Amino acid sequence: MRAALALLIAAWFVVACVLPARGQTAPSAIAAGSQRRVAPDFSLTDAAGGRVTLSGCKGRVVLLDFWATWCTGCKVEIPWYIEFDRKYAAQGLTSIGAAMDDEGWAKVKPYLAEHPIPYSIVVGNPDLVQPYDIKNLPVTLLIDRHGRIADAHTGVVDKGTWEQEIRQLLRER
Repeated sequence: MRAALALLIAAWFVVACVLPARGQTAPSAIAAGSQRRVAPDFSLTDAAGGRVTLSGCKGRVVLLDFWATWCTGCKVEIPWYIEFDRKYAAQGLTSIGAAMDDEGWAKVKPYLAEHPIPYSIVVGNPDLVQPYDIKNLPVTLLIDRHGRIADAHTGVVDKGTWEQEIRQLLRER
């Protein structure tokens, strides 16, 4: 009886604790289409001097990441976002990073020289963060092909769940 109980406890432990750590992801938190609000548009200059507008991304899924060079969680996520951008750009994903460093380009450009990010990077300002109600970093939003916020996450995202949500939004038309 003791051996059977020990075996049952061990089996429960594997199912409850080990299997989720092997790549299972949490359920999607994407809002239903009717519950999504329109993402505020913006027009900012990127690191190369070009204009980046959210309205210019209509028809594409947008990963909008609010980050900073000093943010530890941001440094964890950015390589994931680079991976997603490379993997899904041809399917309709556009990634935009909004650096929130107080020093602006003076801090961000040297960081980008050391840590290249292949997608568009802009420097955020109060006019950008106020409509999005950004209070902490990192904050990442997924915006659907119609320019509506499908999900917003404060703190480090779960990589597997976020990728699942990106794929779900890419399938929407």
